[in-house]
Amino acid sequence: MVEKTDKKIEKKTFKQNFLAGATWVRGLFMILFVLIYGVAEVILTAAVLLQFFFVLVTGEKNDRLTTFGRSLSRFIYQIILYWTFNSEDKPFPFGSWPVEDKEA
Repeated sequence: MVEKTDKKIEKKTFKQNFLAGATWVRGLFMILFVLIYGVAEVILTAAVLLQFFFVLVTGEKNDRLTTFGRSLSRFIYQIILYWTFNSEDKPFPFGSWPVEDKEA
């Protein structure tokens, strides 16, 4: 008799979870961030190549590119945290852009 009760509870819980609107909205945001991640990856690749050629030509790194690369990598990290349910905070453009860490 306990097994039947447990199965009813499991079905009811599954149905409630499956129909939860907040989960579906998060899923849509996750798909949107897949697209944003793709764009960010292209921009990061361009920044890496620019920094490489800057160092190749001048012998020194470009501080603005270094700062941009650091903030862009934090942004990508925020996306990954959101995807993996390690954060409820939506990354930029729905949240704030990652700020420069004074300790870095």
